[in-house]
Amino acid sequence: MNRKDIQFGTKAIHAGLEPDPATGAIMTPIYQTSTYVQSEVGVHKGYEYSRSLNPTRHALEKNIAALENGAYGACFGSGLAAIDCVIKMLNPGDEVISTNDLYGGTYRIFTTIFEKYGIKFHFVPMGDVSAVEEKVNENTKLIWVETPTNPMMNIVDIKAMSKIAKNANAWLAVDNTFATPYLQTPIDLGADIVMHSATKYLGGHSDVVMGALVTNNDHIASEMYRIQNSSGAVTAPMDSFLVLRGIKTLHVRMQRHCENGEVLANWLAKHPAVDKVYWPGFESHPNHEIAKEQMNGFGGMISFSLKSGKLEDAKKLVSSTEVFTLAESLGGVESLLGHPATMTHASIPKEEREKTGVTDTLIRLSVGIEAIEDLQKDLEQALAQL
Repeated sequence: MNRKDIQFGTKAIHAGLEPDPATGAIMTPIYQTSTYVQSEVGVHKGYEYSRSLNPTRHALEKNIAALENGAYGACFGSGLAAIDCVIKMLNPGDEVISTNDLYGGTYRIFTTIFEKYGIKFHFVPMGDVSAVEEKVNENTKLIWVETPTNPMMNIVDIKAMSKIAKNANAWLAVDNTFATPYLQTPIDLGADIVMHSATKYLGGHSDVVMGALVTNNDHIASEMYRIQNSSGAVTAPMDSFLVLRGIKTLHVRMQRHCENGEVLANWLAKHPAVDKVYWPGFESHPNHEIAKEQMNGFGGMISFSLKSGKLEDAKKLVSSTEVFTLAESLGGVESLLGHPATMTHASIPKEEREKTGVTDTLIRLSVGIEAIEDLQKDLEQALAQL
């Protein structure tokens, strides 16, 4: 059966995976080994050293590639290590165009690590295609997209970005962490590279840190594996096993994340203490029609701001919840909330942060899969304390 003809839930459980050849184990074993015996010089069973290739990690890489409808997958020690790999494919003098509403860690690695090596970064409001076109020049080698963005949930038109990238002879990379391949497959929309913080929805249980890249491009794949092996920022066998296990329930988890997110977004939009709610499912949300076209749902990530405009109110709210937990990260089965201005986006200068809407009262929710009644009651009692 053609891989694209298989339904997502079946791919999540089976794609890229085979029973263990030694024992028939249905679950991929944790190959907790650093090296492999060779019968003679250069004669082995496909594995020489676990930094280069490990059977558990290899199974996960094939599984994630299949979910993204890609040919090649590579896993790394964190999402930022995956991003690091992509930027290392560039050369001094190359230029990158990205969104001005960018995850703080991505902004930090771009500006504090790679700028000093002669790579130039432009941050523009990518919801406006013309803003990207204006920055394209002969040195443009990469367009880096988040969609939905973190934390403003802005939607970027992947097909439009792909057209710009191809006209500029540049690559298009899409951070697909928020949407996951359950809701969005950027390669099908023209992306050259898909990136995940597998720490989030792919793992799904807040027990692992990992990054992943997927591509269909042979040259990019060759560079990806070269850098993965040469830089050594690989993920461990146990972590690979945990994400493989998490992916098996990705489709059912994402269904509940989306259902719960929709209920809370609509409820928050009517709350008297809430100023604005940022969720792609609203018809009034910028580029909502694009979201409908390129996504299969609107996800469980929501941001909202408070009418009071007071930092102390935001801090009080995020410390007053009982089911929602104040913590960095997202995408787990449990509901989390955070304060981007002082947490995930603290590395972005205040002036730049606020231009994109990351104000002192902006709160980001990662809506989990708990009973929706309990989640709503929890936010209600926390907002009532303001």
